[in-house]
Parts: sequence; structure tokens; C-alpha cells
Amino acid sequence: MKVLFDVNTPHPLRRHLPEHEVTFAQDMGWAELRNGELIRAAEGRFDVLLTADQNLRYQQNLRGRVLAILVIPTNRLREVLRYVPDIRSALAVIKRGDYVEIPRN
Repeated sequence: MKVLFDVNTPHPLRRHLPEHEVTFAQDMGWAELRNGELIRAAEGRFDVLLTADQNLRYQQNLRGRVLAILVIPTNRLREVLRYVPDIRSALAVIKRGDYVEIPRN
């Protein structure tokens, strides 16, 4: 699965997702794109946008999108690493256009 890490997603998380093709928004030259622009740019190029932006669904109209969005509960690496099993499980079942939030525990 082709996963795009938003600028707020900790890069070291990539090591914990070896079965996925992970790309960073910064590497695509998309670091300055706002959420709507980023989603449009990623649409059709990536399967999933992985982000820590908890407000994304309130700020963007996500209807009709092909890109799946997976929201993690924090961008602090130490905390994110506790969610690796949840992230991996979500990526295993996420489908086109899904919006999934990993709940904070």
C-alpha cells in the first residue's frame, strides 16, 4: 500500500511499517500544502494519507474522495510508537475513501 505521511507524522514511524511503501509529504515537495491541497495532490497517487491532524474531517469535505485517511492520535514519537499495532491493523483493512481515526487510549 502506498502511504503518504503528512508533515506532522513522525518519520521514524516508517520503520514500523515495512510492508508499506511510505513517502513523506516533504519529499514530494508538498510540505507547504494545506490539507485540502495535500489531499488533492495525493489523490490517485497514494492509497492512504497518514496524519495526526485531528481536525481534518471538520475542515475538509471528504465526500467522494478515493484517498483513504488514517488519523493517529498524536504526533509525539514516543506516544505514536504505542499505537503501531493499531496503525498496522487499520492499514491492513482500510479501503479507498475510508476515514479512520485511531482512538487515544
